[in-house]
Amino acid sequence: MTNFLNPIVLQRADPFVYRHTDGFYYFTGSHPLYDRIILRRAAHLNGLHDAPEYVVWKKHKSGPMSHLIWAPEIHRIKDKWYIYFAAAPNEEIEDDTFNHRMFVIENESDNPIKGKWIEKGEIKTEWPTFALDATTFEHKGIQYYVWAQQDLNIKGHSNIYIAEMDNPWTLSTRPAMLSKPELPWEIKGFWVNEGPSVLMKNEKVFITYSASATGPEYCMGMLTADANDDLLDPKSWTKSKEPVFQSYSPNNQFGPGHNSFTVSENGKEDILIYHARNYTEIDGDPLYDPNRHARAQKIQWDEGGNPIFSVPVPDERWTPRLPEVVTK
Repeated sequence: MTNFLNPIVLQRADPFVYRHTDGFYYFTGSHPLYDRIILRRAAHLNGLHDAPEYVVWKKHKSGPMSHLIWAPEIHRIKDKWYIYFAAAPNEEIEDDTFNHRMFVIENESDNPIKGKWIEKGEIKTEWPTFALDATTFEHKGIQYYVWAQQDLNIKGHSNIYIAEMDNPWTLSTRPAMLSKPELPWEIKGFWVNEGPSVLMKNEKVFITYSASATGPEYCMGMLTADANDDLLDPKSWTKSKEPVFQSYSPNNQFGPGHNSFTVSENGKEDILIYHARNYTEIDGDPLYDPNRHARAQKIQWDEGGNPIFSVPVPDERWTPRLPEVVTK
């Protein structure tokens, strides 16, 4: 049984953890200054808290990658490292949201902290609107790309889409929409489906995603498909009618979401990585409150082979409400 000293990393929202074959956990997430991409690595998830933090990329002075660097994810594809992230040319609001697009950088070295990162450009979809939170996974020899994007013909800020990839920076099929914000718990404050993450087990493919505004109402939903079905067919997917993970005041955990998945050191336990706050009194826009800390907890499984996320566990280490951004 793995015990976690939550929070495992302070002030790094949208946390993503990748466990590599070298035995290290690689961590990235949104820096609250929204101006850089960071990496940490440690042999244990608890070790990420005090691990050195490396800045591997910084925003441009101008242009499409010059503002609001959000939700990086690090992936290993065909012996190369890739970090997917969203960036905007400004901080203006158009069509009721920001102007983000999705980008990727590549590193050919064995160690992504020391190697050189090369910009591979924008991941272009079929229409130019607010797009973010990309993830990728391989299934039956096919590389898939899953992301959130706005469709101006659909009410809301973002929907969840999937497509196949020709290479790590190019889509090869038309996007298929898997989910849009429509249920009561998906439209609190904002109409949002975002932050997709993929978990494959028990001959099933699960996509979790986050919904509603980024305060205490933020929560996780889930899509489920049979591993043998056509993943590009929206009919292959079943959407949870209720949140699968949400705020739990008895444990002082609020707005859990934008998760990723990893495994325990022995590879036998599936681990949920997510961010949450331990208070609800937010001054100003929740987006700019820096204290969405990264947390981890073990996933249980039911008899039908579906994940049980339960409730967010209480913090194991004392965490003050930090008014300023922590940099390392």
